[in-house]
Amino acid sequence: MAEQRQAVDIRVAGVTKVFAGAAALDDVDLDVRPGELLALLGPSGSGKTTLLRIIAGLVEADRGQVFFGGLDATTLPVQKRQVGFVFQHYALFRHMSVAGNIAYGLQVRERASRPSKAEIRRRTSELLDLVQLSGYESRFPAQLSGGQRQRVALARALAVEPRVLLLDEPFGALDAKVRKDLRAWLRDIHERTGKTTVFVTHDQDEALELADRVAVLNQGHLEQVGTPDEVQDHPATPFVMAFLGQAARFPADIRDGRVLVHGRSVPVAAPRATIGQASLYCRPWHLKPVALGQGHVTGSISGIRRLGSMRRIEVSHVDGTKLEVEVPLVTSLRPGEEIGLEILDGVFFPSS
Repeated sequence: MAEQRQAVDIRVAGVTKVFAGAAALDDVDLDVRPGELLALLGPSGSGKTTLLRIIAGLVEADRGQVFFGGLDATTLPVQKRQVGFVFQHYALFRHMSVAGNIAYGLQVRERASRPSKAEIRRRTSELLDLVQLSGYESRFPAQLSGGQRQRVALARALAVEPRVLLLDEPFGALDAKVRKDLRAWLRDIHERTGKTTVFVTHDQDEALELADRVAVLNQGHLEQVGTPDEVQDHPATPFVMAFLGQAARFPADIRDGRVLVHGRSVPVAAPRATIGQASLYCRPWHLKPVALGQGHVTGSISGIRRLGSMRRIEVSHVDGTKLEVEVPLVTSLRPGEEIGLEILDGVFFPSS
C-alpha cells in the first residue's frame, strides 16, 4: 500500500527572491501542516522574514508559488489570503483603545461581510478573555506593558478569523523574563485555537520550546525541517549542528569499522560504508573530563561558569580552539588545570 501523503495547509514551491543581486531565498520548498506551529529559525539574513512575508503576500517572489490548501495564492493580494500577521513591534494604533484595535479588522470589512456591531463587541470580548486582558478594553497602547501590547496584537490578528497566523519575531522587543512567560502563553493559545501558525525567530530555545516542527534557514537555503528532537539530535548539516548549540569539531579517521580521533578509538558507531576521513561534532555533554594523559584530546581549563544545575567548563585546546564541557555543579576542577577529554558520543559529517 502506498504511504498516505501528509495533509498540507501551506505549500511553498521553488520560491526564489533576489534583493540587490543577492538571493534572499534560493529555490525554497516547504510544507506547513494543518494546525501545526512551525518555526522559521535562522541567523539574521538567512531569509526567514522574507519567506514569511512572501507567504503573507507582503513581498512578491521572483520565482515559485505559494499554495493555501489546493488554492494557488501566488498572485492573491494580502487582503484575500486570510492571514493574520503579528509584527515584532506590535503596530498597534496608538489613538485607538485596546477594544478598538482588536475590532479594527472587522470594522473595515466590506459592508456585505462586515459583522453587526453587537457581533463585533461579542467577538472582541471573547478575544480579550482569550488573551487574558478582560477589563483592559478602554486602555490605550501607551498604558500597557510590552507583553500586554503583544497580546493585543495577537488578538487583533485572530479577530478576523484568519486561515493562517503569521508571527514575525513576536517576542523580539521584550525582555527575557517576559519572553519566557509569553512562550508558554502562545503555546496555550495555539492549542486552544488550532490555527496553522508560522513564526519567525532567531532564538533557538524559543523555536525548540514552542514549535511542533522547525525549519532551519541559512543564506536563503532550507537546511533542515524536523521536530525539535530531530533537528537537535539528528542535524542534517554542520550548519544546523553548530547553530543549535555549542559544538566542537574533531577530525576523525574511520578504519575497519572503528572511529579514531587522534589515534584513539571512540565509542561511536562508524557511518555505514564510510572509510577514511570524516568530521565528528560533539556537544558539551558528549565530552567527559578525565585525567591528563587519558582521553582523546588535551587542554587547559580557561573558564568555569554556572549553567542552571550544571557547570560549563571551557577548555582551551592546544590548537587554539575552545571546547566546552558540562559537569556536575559540585566539581574539583579549577581554572588553569590541564585535563584530558574523553569523547562519549557525537554526530558525523563528511570532511569538507
